Amino acid sequence: MIINSVRFHVFLFLPIILLFSLSLKGQDRDAGLWTSFSFEAKVAKKLNATISQEFRFNENISELGTSFMEAGLSYKLNKHFQVSADYRFSQKRRVDDYYSFRHRMYIDVKYEKKIKPVQFQFRSRLQDEYADIGRASDGGRPEYYLRNKLNLSFDLDKPYSPYVSVELFSPLNYPYFNAFDNIRTLAGVEYSFSKRHKIELFYMIQKELNVSRPQTDFNLGFGYSFKL
Repeated sequence: MIINSVRFHVFLFLPIILLFSLSLKGQDRDAGLWTSFSFEAKVAKKLNATISQEFRFNENISELGTSFMEAGLSYKLNKHFQVSADYRFSQKRRVDDYYSFRHRMYIDVKYEKKIKPVQFQFRSRLQDEYADIGRASDGGRPEYYLRNKLNLSFDLDKPYSPYVSVELFSPLNYPYFNAFDNIRTLAGVEYSFSKRHKIELFYMIQKELNVSRPQTDFNLGFGYSFKL
């Protein structure tokens, strides 16, 4: 019965993702690969620390577009709510083949609720990012974003857990304010070898919004995480 319920939810969301991908006409497209490694350790009761490294390849997986290292702390308020704060240092490839140095800080608030076999998670993120401080023509003016993400995962009482998610990006800078300028739709699966070792495989479609010729990226992702 659990399997049938999961199949129903998966087939409910897959058509949405497929219809979204088929509607992409007259746009710039690219294929990418995202790889990551993360390490998590308990600092105190309900308080965890995380550090991760990620490499993102673009131009049909022919060049390294972005690499970054990230570190943060998360605190579990109760069984439903969690807050976290993170810092990211990244290098992003520019059109002139030089790399832009970027600093990003963000705060997350997450809400989780499980109605077995489905686990709902809603995350709201407030972030700001500085690019090329002291080198950029605008002096490194920060970009502010509000990012809301809904994730549905499925507990099959198995080592693996499939999931689907959608995330909307809302720029907060004036005069660039728009309701949304980017959307990510994603489907993937997590596989736990043990309580400490886990891998993740996903496929993502990322599309710009409210621009004359939007960029659309089709990304395959693979990640490994270790929890102490």
